[in-house]
Amino acid sequence: MDSGGGIQIPSRLPLLLTHEGVLLPGSTVRFSVDSPRNMHLVSQRLLKGTSLKSTIIGVIPNTRDPEHDTDDLPTLHKIGTAGIAVQVVGSNWPKPHYTLLITGLCRFSVSGLLKERPFVLAEVQQLDKLEQYTTPATEGVPAEEGELGELSHNFYQAAVQLLGMLDMSVPVVAKFRRLLDSLPREALPDVLASMIRTSNKEKLQVLDAVTLEERFKKALPMLTRQIEGLKLIKKTRKIGPDNEKRVLSVRKGGVFPGRQFNLDEDDEDEDGDDTAALERKVHGAKMSEAALRVCLKELKRLKKMPQSMPEYALTRNYLDLMVELPWSKSTKDCLDIRAARTLLDNDHYAMDKLKRRVLEYLAVRQLKTSLKGPILCFVGPPGVGKTSVGRSIARTLGREFHRIALGGVCDQSDIRGHRRTYVGSMPGRIINGLKTVAVNNPVFLLDEVDKLGKSLQGDPAAALLEVLDPEQNHSFTDHYLNVAFDLSQVLFIATANTTATIPPALLDRMEVLQVPGYTQEEKVEIAHRHLIPNQLEQHGLTPQQLHIPQDTTQHIISSYTREAGVRSLERKFGAICRAVAVKVAEGHRVTKTEASSPEDPTQQEDKAVPPELPIVIDHVALKDILGPPLFEMEVSERLTLPGVAVGLAWTPLGGEILFVEASRMEGEGQLTLTGQLGDVMKESAHLAISWLRANAKTYQLTNMVGGPDPLEATDIHLHFPAGAVTKDGPSAGVTIVTCLASLFSGRLVRSDVAMTGEITLRGLVLPVGGIKDKVLAAHRAGVKRVILPKRNEKDLEELPANVRADLDFVTAANLDQVLNAAFNGGFPGTASTHTHPQLSSKL
Repeated sequence: MDSGGGIQIPSRLPLLLTHEGVLLPGSTVRFSVDSPRNMHLVSQRLLKGTSLKSTIIGVIPNTRDPEHDTDDLPTLHKIGTAGIAVQVVGSNWPKPHYTLLITGLCRFSVSGLLKERPFVLAEVQQLDKLEQYTTPATEGVPAEEGELGELSHNFYQAAVQLLGMLDMSVPVVAKFRRLLDSLPREALPDVLASMIRTSNKEKLQVLDAVTLEERFKKALPMLTRQIEGLKLIKKTRKIGPDNEKRVLSVRKGGVFPGRQFNLDEDDEDEDGDDTAALERKVHGAKMSEAALRVCLKELKRLKKMPQSMPEYALTRNYLDLMVELPWSKSTKDCLDIRAARTLLDNDHYAMDKLKRRVLEYLAVRQLKTSLKGPILCFVGPPGVGKTSVGRSIARTLGREFHRIALGGVCDQSDIRGHRRTYVGSMPGRIINGLKTVAVNNPVFLLDEVDKLGKSLQGDPAAALLEVLDPEQNHSFTDHYLNVAFDLSQVLFIATANTTATIPPALLDRMEVLQVPGYTQEEKVEIAHRHLIPNQLEQHGLTPQQLHIPQDTTQHIISSYTREAGVRSLERKFGAICRAVAVKVAEGHRVTKTEASSPEDPTQQEDKAVPPELPIVIDHVALKDILGPPLFEMEVSERLTLPGVAVGLAWTPLGGEILFVEASRMEGEGQLTLTGQLGDVMKESAHLAISWLRANAKTYQLTNMVGGPDPLEATDIHLHFPAGAVTKDGPSAGVTIVTCLASLFSGRLVRSDVAMTGEITLRGLVLPVGGIKDKVLAAHRAGVKRVILPKRNEKDLEELPANVRADLDFVTAANLDQVLNAAFNGGFPGTASTHTHPQLSSKL
């Protein structure tokens, strides 16, 4: 069609390539622009232009699949639509893009490309008369005759018939009526094709129809299909306002040159289908009744919301999360106890108490299927396998595993989520974890629960109270969800190094299982079962290349590590593997060189000989690789003077031996305490001095000049190495008494004795905690005799049989028995002290 002599579009047009929607002359469409070429077009042409001409651009449908789109310029569609940009809106969320509102003016064909970058500029030829979309029907040309006139008449009649079937009280239909009355008939196919719900493919066919006859032929079946559809609906039920919206896909418009069309917001087919699919998912999620009610309410709001509103994305994200949560999805537990025991034994050596608890849970699950998940807390020093045993439990039960690291968390929103009123709100870690595992009965490992912080944002430990309470967590309410979610089937396992920093209310909700440190024999087993094979695999070595005998492993454990767990031990094996890897790699290089140049014997002499495999690590090789031993196991060398005793201390890292040193000098009876001691420990020292002064005659204790009062004209200095380590607690009481008794009597304490226990002013020995860790520390240090409070005798049952066999345990009810056991040949005066019945404890 010739362009005629009326209004002309520029012969050179910048081209906007669009994946979404087709712009037809006479219609107004909203396009989202985010590709580099299109972004440059908006920023350099539309936003910088000052004339009306600079707002006219060409819109070309991009038929290439957006999934496989590349930076190369695609083959341009042969026909496009010139349009005027009536609105430009920029946004940075969720990524930088512009939203353009463009009104179609007329068709054009591309004659040739002038440039491709930074945006496409093309030479175009106008195909339509611009006046047909801007001139009212009464002023237009008379109706055509022949086939074109018949097609035009039939199209108009079909449009009037469709209009008659719709409810005129609906504003959308009233606008449709006004357009039908005001536009010339040759403009109707384009305008109505853009209003009626049709696919982009059909709109593309109308765009490609250059002649009016072809355009009427393409658009008439669309009208006919809508009429038939309405007739079918009317047969089944009465048509209502929703059906008008279903028939018409009308758009909110801008200003045409010469006439204004005010149409409704574009609601693309894809968006409608998307919302319908979301609604199907909501009904298929099998969520609770309260959650379903909230979701349907939000869905109803979503349908009424335009996509450009920020709240649309927030509501959509909320509904997506609600649909993805495992309201009723669960895994089936593996309840074979024999298989579970085998799997646990293969994964972890020792840890009998933990394994027994898991097997008990499995046994009860066999008898009662609706059992709530237990809430366990593994407490023990670092490196003993608390986290890995949690993963092993999940594998044993056949459940999904999710680890939540709580170390340093100081915001309760991390647990409970943020309210949706805040910008950037998101659910808490519990709900996020459930979304990740996609089942409602996983194993959740709450790692380092003793290292939770507290800040102005609230106390996360308090937020965990609801999560870890079996009576409350069946209706856990996350602030983001704002509906209850059932956590009662989740198996929660918390890990901690100490219970001292866990709030009492939180500790009360958990079943605490102590995970003590390993004995030397257990470490040797763990090393040869797990650590050495794992390190060999990580360093690309095989057992045929490296062999570490058991006595070497024992030497590494006793002389190069001093810990309750096995982390340092694993690092030592890693160092050995790296040293051996160097030797093996050098051997390979030498072998290759020999193969390539066998005729040069002088070079071969300079190179290292390949090592004999396997390389066996003995004590000499160990010293070369790891250096001299870091720890001396014998404590007897420290006890060469009176006034030294060995105590036992507990730390979060396991048990430790503790030396107490005392000296005296002439003075005024003052007591000096050093070694970063806490108040309780200082009080223990004063108690010890008072008891020894009160019983000085009984035990023949004297001062420096032989007087009956040990403190008369004498200053006492007590020191607890190492000086940089803070120490506190009552359990050093018996050690201080023994140390001072040795000083005042001038006798040496036995070199193979360690002790622990709290004292009273009357000379009683009270029980203390951490016995297992303390005894294991004494065993590691090579001690032969351990003095414990009488009431801690029950704790000895937890010790491994080999440790009980190696050590001589003395249980003391009072300080007389302690002193008698701590010195060779007993302590003078202990026989006469048994005549005091008032010393027996009724506690």
